[in-house]
Parts: sequence; C-alpha cells; structure tokens
Amino acid sequence: MLEQWLEYSQEVTEGRAAGKPIVALESTIISHGMPYPQNVQTAREVEAIVRENGAVPATIAILDGKIKIGLSDEELEFLGQSKDVEKASRRDLPFLLSMKKNGATTVAATMICAELAGIQVFVTGGIGGVHREAETTMDISADLQELAKTNVAVVCAGAKSILDLGLTLEYLETQGVPVAGFGTDILPAFYTMTSPYKVNFRLDTAEAAAEMIKTKWQLGLDGGIVIANPIPEEDALEESFMANVIEKALAEAREKQITGKEVTPFLLGKVKELTEGKSLVANIALVKNNARVGAAIASSLAE
Repeated sequence: MLEQWLEYSQEVTEGRAAGKPIVALESTIISHGMPYPQNVQTAREVEAIVRENGAVPATIAILDGKIKIGLSDEELEFLGQSKDVEKASRRDLPFLLSMKKNGATTVAATMICAELAGIQVFVTGGIGGVHREAETTMDISADLQELAKTNVAVVCAGAKSILDLGLTLEYLETQGVPVAGFGTDILPAFYTMTSPYKVNFRLDTAEAAAEMIKTKWQLGLDGGIVIANPIPEEDALEESFMANVIEKALAEAREKQITGKEVTPFLLGKVKELTEGKSLVANIALVKNNARVGAAIASSLAE
C-alpha cells in the first residue's frame, strides 16, 4: 500500500538498487526557510556535498499527492519559487496527499517519509523544539515527538536558537531521545557553536555515531537520535550578539501576535534583517557542514 504514495527519483532508485548510502534532506528550508534564489542554490550545493562525500541525496517533498523521495532540478526550482506550497508536518500529510496538494516537509514530516523509504540518516539545519513561553502557549514543535518514535538519526546544528533550549533538552530527555554532540560536549545553538547547555554524549567520529545509531535500534529502542554538529568556527556568530537579536525578534512576534507554524519563519526572517544578512550566511554554512557529516555517518552505517 505504501508504494502508491512514494515516488523515487531516478538517482535514488539507482542508489537503492546499488546499496549506496542515502541521506534524506528536508524541503521546508527551501520553501519557507530561505529567500529565493539562495534557497535553491543552497539545496543544489547541499545535494552536491552529499554526493562528494559518497552518499546519495534524497530531498523530500509532497508534490501532486505523492511523497517524492529525491527531487529533480525543476522540482527544486518549483519549491523555491512557488507561493502555493504548504508547510507540512505530521498532521498535514494525510490532507496534502489525499487532496493532491504540494507541501514542503518539516523535520517531523521528513523523518516520517525517510523512515517509510528506509532511509536512516537525515540532514537538516536545526531541529524545532519548545518555544519560549511554552508554559502558557503550549507551543512545542512536532519535531520532538517525532524524534521520540521515528527511527531516523538527525544531523543538525542543534536546536534553533530562537527556542527555549533548556526546555527542549528536558523534553527530549523525558522522551528518551539521545542528544549527542559531534566533536563537542556543548549543545550548539544553530548560528553559534555554543550554548549554556551540555549534550548527553560526545561522538568524535562518523564511525562512532553509526555504531551508536545501530546499537540503539538493535536494542529495539525506537526513536531517533540527535547528532548535534556545531557550525564551523569561521562561520559562527557570537553568542551574546545573537541572544540580543533573538530577544528583539521575539518581542516583535509577541507584539504582532504571531503564533503557531508562522512563528519560526517570522523569527528567522526577522533575525536575518537584524543581523543584516549574516544569519542567512551562517545558516547556509551550517547546513553544508551537516551534509558532510551526515553523508559520512550514512556511509559508515551502510558498511
């Protein structure tokens, strides 16, 4: 039954047949995370980095009622420019597929689709989490619940720094989701290499990460693993500077009463404006860095 919903690109089909490692990539970053043309250019460059590091890229999206595992150049361009693409999380998938609509997959939806396609490693920018003031708004990303139950390892630059990082870690701990730092003991915070928080474990090589991932699932412990990979030092923004910028962005979001799934795109756009574009440059750099690490981990898992 699943095959009626899944549609593989030629590259992914050939990669699967040849037993090559495959790396899932999300599409919300293209449709809702970056402006055009940087969004499409970054998507192409990230796919190229995955290939250069020995794996097959599979950018995932919902197009015309199908879960597309791997996109053509034309489809990337469509996602980058179209205004008719929904932001798709777990709750949205049945509607978008049954109504044959288009959707760009979030972390949660990409994890679901990757698991359906048998892909074990997913590369993204940063995971969603518990939003600030969630004790009154109950605004908690579906990404966290997906990490608790879906068997996909997520390589990211930590959680987005617009979030409440402490509560995000508490939530993941309650759900039994390991947060491992890749070459670090400190939780990276997207634009910055550091935050006030520590990760649960440190993994220094792709082989060590693959071994931990494999062991978790062999034990029957369902759910994902967060592989928190810091942004490269030369591309990172300064922690106190970003904290100040984020406070200003959050204040404006409150003032404009922006809620739900509109919060993250608004805050990311505001942060870009307040940093005079530096945050976009950092965002692109960290996704590329995650692609290198994710491809290495996928290759190690395949071996």
